[in-house]
Amino acid sequence: MEQNRKPDVDQMTELLEAHKFKQLKDELETMHPVDIVDVLEELDKKQRTLVFRLLAKEEAAEVFTDMNSDMREDLINALTDSELEEVMDEMYVDDTVDVLEEMPANVVDRLLMATDEETRQKINALLQYPEDSAGSIMNVEYISLRREMTVADAILKIRQVGINKETIYTCYVTEKKKLIGIVDVKDLLTAGESRLIEEIMDENVLYARTLDDQEYVANMINKYGLVAIPIIDHEDCLVGIVTVDDAMLVLQDETTEDISIMAGVSPSEDSYFGTSVFQHAKSRTPWLLIMMLSAAVTGQILGYYENAMAAMPVLITFIPMLMGTGGNCGSQSSTLIIRGLAVGEIEFRDILKVIFKEARIAVVVGLLLSTVNGIRIYIMYGHDIKLALALGLTMIGVVLMAKCIGCILPLTAKKLGLDPAIMAAPLITTILDTCTILVYFNIVTAFYPSL
Repeated sequence: MEQNRKPDVDQMTELLEAHKFKQLKDELETMHPVDIVDVLEELDKKQRTLVFRLLAKEEAAEVFTDMNSDMREDLINALTDSELEEVMDEMYVDDTVDVLEEMPANVVDRLLMATDEETRQKINALLQYPEDSAGSIMNVEYISLRREMTVADAILKIRQVGINKETIYTCYVTEKKKLIGIVDVKDLLTAGESRLIEEIMDENVLYARTLDDQEYVANMINKYGLVAIPIIDHEDCLVGIVTVDDAMLVLQDETTEDISIMAGVSPSEDSYFGTSVFQHAKSRTPWLLIMMLSAAVTGQILGYYENAMAAMPVLITFIPMLMGTGGNCGSQSSTLIIRGLAVGEIEFRDILKVIFKEARIAVVVGLLLSTVNGIRIYIMYGHDIKLALALGLTMIGVVLMAKCIGCILPLTAKKLGLDPAIMAAPLITTILDTCTILVYFNIVTAFYPSL
């Protein structure tokens, strides 16, 4: 069996320009759909359409699913109604819904016209569920068995309808549409053909509900190592499944969103190069404005201690170091807590345990940093032991404060129903800058009352 080869864009372009379509089609057959998408991204609209028309129906549907929204829209406008209908026929309903949600209204109308009535009803049903819910990403194409069926009957049914289902590895046993058990294909193949499904089915079924958050469902699939998880409605009837590939996309999207928020950027579904300069600026400016205006508070506090800095100018030189250390310590803690919340390792009820652990870490880190910094200051600044002690004590206080604030804010955000990622580096750093100045000058003025 020939291994899938990586795309060679230059070679594909040469074959297109030479009109060697038969050779190009043979090349495409050896490539993975994801690699074909990479090639299409490098081609212009006309070349992209030509290559897409050379693909087999099943492969074309996979490639279409993996494209970004701009490529899909260009292709939809270039294809005929019959070509579009062939692609839509090969796509799974949940993938079709994902495509429709990203398309403008006029394109959606054309796509819906390319689907049959039954598929259209399934699509409309999925579109009714709230965004980011399990119902919005589930697939309604699964294999349902009855408890009174024999193993032979079940295998025959899989052979008859399995080609149209997204997964056949797990079958679902229902009674009056209610989920009562599951059967793996492995169990069917290793059991006697005359045995009944109810004898081999597993009644301890993990499931999720249509209105559950999609990230929660994706984490369930990841936690329990499932190929798919059944989705039931408010009447406990089986209405669909969420497969592991959909879960991976959800986790990828959620991770991308969290990273964007943690960096102080409004999340976007478009790629970096697919987003215009104006959109990039628009997504970044709000947070920058908030941080800039918040920094004015720090400036006001520095103004309050203007006389102290005038009397002892050397104090100014330590401010960047203290603020930077505080921001870094707070960012470390907040990042670890946000990660723990995301994977379900930490809950709000653990807040006291988390604070206690971070406080102990802060003491160890603070003592080490303050010792090194105190020795440096003592050597470099005229063997002033009071200054070294003041800065050492400040360092311990700043690290302790930063670690505690860095862990408390994400946990509080989670408790309030906010995304913990908003309590990440930019916001934490801004808050800690202000607090660091307060701690610093209060300790210094305690050591130097004349200031």
